[in-house]
Amino acid sequence: MNAEPDDTRPAGDARFADELIRPLVIGAVLVVSLIQFVERPPDLFAWGLAVVTIAAGAACSYVPWRHLPDVVQITLVSVFMAGGAMLFPFAHDTAAMALVFLASVTAGEKLASRRAAFAIVGAGMAVTAAATWGATAVLHVPYDSSWWTPVVVGLPVYIGLARRERADALAASDLAARQSRRAAASEAREATLEERGRIAREIHDVLGHALSSVAVQLDMADALHGEGRDQDANEAVRRARALAVSGIGETRRAIHALREDTLPLSETIAGIAYGSAAGFEVAGEPDEVRVEVAQAVIRTAQEAITNAHRHAPGAEVNLLLAYTDRQVRLTVTDTGTAEPGAPDHSGGGMGLVGMRERAGLLGGALYAGPAEPPASGWIVRLELPR
Repeated sequence: MNAEPDDTRPAGDARFADELIRPLVIGAVLVVSLIQFVERPPDLFAWGLAVVTIAAGAACSYVPWRHLPDVVQITLVSVFMAGGAMLFPFAHDTAAMALVFLASVTAGEKLASRRAAFAIVGAGMAVTAAATWGATAVLHVPYDSSWWTPVVVGLPVYIGLARRERADALAASDLAARQSRRAAASEAREATLEERGRIAREIHDVLGHALSSVAVQLDMADALHGEGRDQDANEAVRRARALAVSGIGETRRAIHALREDTLPLSETIAGIAYGSAAGFEVAGEPDEVRVEVAQAVIRTAQEAITNAHRHAPGAEVNLLLAYTDRQVRLTVTDTGTAEPGAPDHSGGGMGLVGMRERAGLLGGALYAGPAEPPASGWIVRLELPR
């Protein structure tokens, strides 16, 4: 398995500059300075300063910086700054003059503590001034020093600070983008698992019940046939076939309901009502509901309409979908008879019994029974929390 990338590293152009351009520039200055000192060797003191400064500069540029303790980082930058400052008046005609400026940039860019960076640069400015005065006044090095020289060698620290802030901002942006992608991927996985669970429940509720019922009837038919009761066995086989056909219909309705989840609930129920020649009204402000709630409403509407057409042929069927602040309520009424001895509208197969169980699992309730007087007919009312 590949390790996760370091999210704290600078991104884009800043990473390119940090890993390629800056080390290349510093390396070029170090190499040119070393070549010039080899070709025109200075005195032993200046040569020693050059070696120490070049070594410290190379360490600051090429050693894995984030793996070094803070004390080591500060020490390396301090040596780089002090060596470049003391070498400055002795290298006025070589590329080594740039080392003190590079040390100032390095202090601002590499050190996490601004206080430490400014302290090192401030000390470097003082050392530069003292070394320049000493070299010209005491050692009589031919170098025309200006009063603003120490100030100039300290100004590049702000370039380093700006580069560090930009790199940190890009690193923070890169980290935020990575976290956003991880969150989106996690939400997608969660949605996929939730959808799989919902489809599994549908398959279990529809096919599981239908196939179990078919298996029971076939077992009964086999037992009756063994007892010589062929007529009863044939009747059990016919019941098994009827259950299989009913299961196929339930499966088709479940697939239709799953596909309709992409539409708003009110539009889906309106389509079901239109396809069944039933009336439909919406009360309240239609709004989004949970997937499980929408699925239960759709299945209940389908089952109630099917039962109404089965047990009250020719009756007028009406659906009312009502939205409240906390609930969504579906009411299905028909004008069929509901007198004692009239057929029960609860239906077979899964029927409204299964819908009542599903409503209970969702924290709601389902009522199916005769309409309250003076109204006549049958009513199915489903109430679910949104």
